[in-house]
Amino acid sequence: MTPFFRVLALIPARGGSKGVPGKNIARLGGHPLIAYSIEAARQSKTVERIIVSTDSPEIAAVARAYGAETPFLRPAELAADASPDRDFLVHALDWLAANEGAEPELILHLRPTTPLRDPALIDAAIGALSARTQASSLRSAHPLSEPPQKMLGIEDGFFTGLFPHETRPDYPNLPRQAFPQAYQPNGYADVLRTSQIRGHASIHGPRILGFVTPFAAEIDSPRDLEFLEFLIERKGHPLLDALDRGYPAPKTERDEKDGE
Repeated sequence: MTPFFRVLALIPARGGSKGVPGKNIARLGGHPLIAYSIEAARQSKTVERIIVSTDSPEIAAVARAYGAETPFLRPAELAADASPDRDFLVHALDWLAANEGAEPELILHLRPTTPLRDPALIDAAIGALSARTQASSLRSAHPLSEPPQKMLGIEDGFFTGLFPHETRPDYPNLPRQAFPQAYQPNGYADVLRTSQIRGHASIHGPRILGFVTPFAAEIDSPRDLEFLEFLIERKGHPLLDALDRGYPAPKTERDEKDGE
């Protein structure tokens, strides 16, 4: 049997991004976006290793500079726009098994696009799944301010409800209290079991433990990045403080130009 270690933080960071070109190493507070996920994992008390799975040598070099391992490059065919998460997860597990004879029991899946985390909540998420052996995985989410039943679609130019089986008349205009609380998965701290990934087509499985976090901003567009830059400049963040102490941000080309 392949020997196991306990918890691996696995950070996917492919080179291609249509929404925000170079997204994973775009600057936030003077540091590459991916540095925040690496630093959050570094501050965790339960994560044993941090590996970045990327197809980009440039991203790999940045990840190593901020303290992550990059023992392999992900094949390009596993880093396409439509590549499912299972592809990079199985690739990483296969590499570890073949080259080190070891696999983790749990994988902490950290998406760089959710950069501002509390490491204590990461540890709480890992502990929550560990304590619930009947759960097949854990996903983090924050509460939605409005239920999805109040959202609208458009057909032939006219607004229409998105829940055709909802029998209450004019249900999108009912007060939000008329619907159950809904949650938005946010990539804050998803925890997966290697046994689930290895043995099933679904990486999350049928019994996904819910882990509620504070609102977590995700970066899917340049506007999202601008909003987070504004937020972090105004309020700061403990991860930014740690990055500034440990990794003084190098000057960018713009900094050099402004200093001439």
